[in-house]
Amino acid sequence: MRDSTEPAIARVDVVREMLHGITLEDPYRWMETEGEEFHHWLAGQAGHAREHLDALPHRAGLLTRIRELGSALTQYHGLAMAADKVFALVREPDARVPVLTVTESDEESRVLFDPDVVPGDGQNVIDWYVPSPDGRHVACAVSDSGSEDSSIHVIDADSGALLDTIPPTTRFAFLSWLEDGRSFVYHRYAEQHRLDSRSFLHRLGADPAQDTVVLARGLNPHVELTPRDRPFLVVPPNGEWMLAIVSHSALSPWPWTSEQLSDCTIYVAPRAGLADPAACPWRKVAGAADGVTAFATSHDTLYLVSYRDAPRSCVLAVPLAAPDLSRARVVVPAGERVVESVRVVGDRLLVRDLDGGVSRVRHVPLSGGEPADLPMPVDGAIVEWTAHPTRPEALLLVAGWTDAPRLYRYDGQSLRDTGLAPRSPVHFGDVHVRTLHMPARDGTPIPLTVIHHKDLELDGDNPAVLSGYGSHGMTDWPEFRPEMLAWYERGGVYAVAHLRGGGAYGREWHEAGRGERKEATITDFIDCAEHLVALGYTRPGRLAGEGVSAGGIPTGGALVRRPDLWAAMAMQAPTVNATRNEFTESGPVNVPEFGSVTTEEGLRALRIIDAYLRVRDGVPYPAVLLTTGLRDARVPPWQPAKLAARLQAATASGRPVLLRVEEHGGHGAGSTRDQEQALLADVLAFILHASDRS
Repeated sequence: MRDSTEPAIARVDVVREMLHGITLEDPYRWMETEGEEFHHWLAGQAGHAREHLDALPHRAGLLTRIRELGSALTQYHGLAMAADKVFALVREPDARVPVLTVTESDEESRVLFDPDVVPGDGQNVIDWYVPSPDGRHVACAVSDSGSEDSSIHVIDADSGALLDTIPPTTRFAFLSWLEDGRSFVYHRYAEQHRLDSRSFLHRLGADPAQDTVVLARGLNPHVELTPRDRPFLVVPPNGEWMLAIVSHSALSPWPWTSEQLSDCTIYVAPRAGLADPAACPWRKVAGAADGVTAFATSHDTLYLVSYRDAPRSCVLAVPLAAPDLSRARVVVPAGERVVESVRVVGDRLLVRDLDGGVSRVRHVPLSGGEPADLPMPVDGAIVEWTAHPTRPEALLLVAGWTDAPRLYRYDGQSLRDTGLAPRSPVHFGDVHVRTLHMPARDGTPIPLTVIHHKDLELDGDNPAVLSGYGSHGMTDWPEFRPEMLAWYERGGVYAVAHLRGGGAYGREWHEAGRGERKEATITDFIDCAEHLVALGYTRPGRLAGEGVSAGGIPTGGALVRRPDLWAAMAMQAPTVNATRNEFTESGPVNVPEFGSVTTEEGLRALRIIDAYLRVRDGVPYPAVLLTTGLRDARVPPWQPAKLAARLQAATASGRPVLLRVEEHGGHGAGSTRDQEQALLADVLAFILHASDRS
């Protein structure tokens, strides 16, 4: 296949700067201003990529099959309970985006809120929502075209009537309702940047511009904040206490959870302190060095998941009235499993573990005792879970690589299938999954999940995709993707490398691939690729790498270090120019994870993961597909654009370097079903064509 047009050539204007005795040369720094010239060039790249991808011989067939598979299953996520109601975000097979549904008692579920009723230029999506504990109201965050810049819409949970709206700038808000069910606290960014963010108190019917600031830098002498910190106020539905969670890094808790914390400080105070936020008697419970990653509360006790002196974490209990962590009670001691999060359910504590990449659940009486395992219906992942704010019950959404999500209810004793999530009509009975433990070059065993059709021949001639992430301590949980059957049916192999820097084995695994140790994330990815080749799954001419967001670090690193190992590299909204990352809108909060150019140590760490600066002229690079969304609030379009321009100018292979642009898209969240399916078809067709030519 030959392109009828060539991609637009980017102007070269080298910027040289000396940092800590090292000269950095940046030929496309001008793109960062995202001016008229950049957008004209980007439009040319988008048109060229679209023409190339549409003409790929496998794309039409893949897209048809992907649509058949992906449109067969109703998708559930974002679970919550309040009073007699069960809430969920549901996307039916014929729907573009999820809608908020509610189910009461034995009644049929009904649509409570459709984000398309909110005006916008593109598609609207529900980023998150939080029901009031009494079930009367729901605060629902909506953004346009994947921007994640949310406005909050308060809905009557019985009638669906819109009661209140808070304009955008509430991205990733941690929202907590107060006991009156008519007021809540939430986090908000400044209109122009993400520094000096604050938390506010809002009352229904009040002007959001007049909301009371309850947490902010310089507001209260007991709470220490830097401009980069984000202060979240949490008001549990039970007891007389509230928490302040100060996040010092990029990883933030989701609005309906109390987990995935990183580098945070926790304070506790009486709820009455909200009456005078400046004088509220906050008391520090734990600092960043205490390694708290999740928490839960009963009426008088704070339960903390901590990796301090426990690399795979333990669970501690601290009295809220006397929060002295040095005298905390150990509820769940450290062990071989990674303790991920906890929930208080009635008189028991539910504990979610990661056991060799598989989710497990234990429960333990709050009064004390040995944790006991709950039998799990699937060796897979707890995709999400939620506890009722006042009743002894919880919901768990469980799935596996080849098992569609099922929704289970915990009643204090066992799990039972609710029947709310319909069974998938897509069957994976002929698909085989195994997890290998591949020795890295330093001898460390790296988990490597490999998925393919059970009749696959290990003759070294199969098209294969190796995916990896390896940052922020994030875990690559088993994920059911019915659309991937289109790949397995064509003899494709899909593998996931559980890289250091991720969370496969808790904090120790995260730290082993963080900062100046980030080289291990990249070499693990390369070593996993070579292992797939050595075992006969594939060969370099048929092997592709895939990475999303920070997954651009292992894929970009492997691309520039071992271009000979790959037929293709597909990188979606990737971080690839790390030395410039902290100057983006979301960059400052990523400094604790990746480093800062303001220090010599930080610059060393960033140069390890900056693929853009490592591209060399005259090297035969493989085929490369980079993607971006014009509304991406996390990785701006100029990041993948600069790498695309540099590779197009440098490569000597004659293979395509494409920059795919989604006009009404962001970082991935908020994409319509059609957008998701078209992107997958593009990626798989690009990879398959590149491997067919090798």
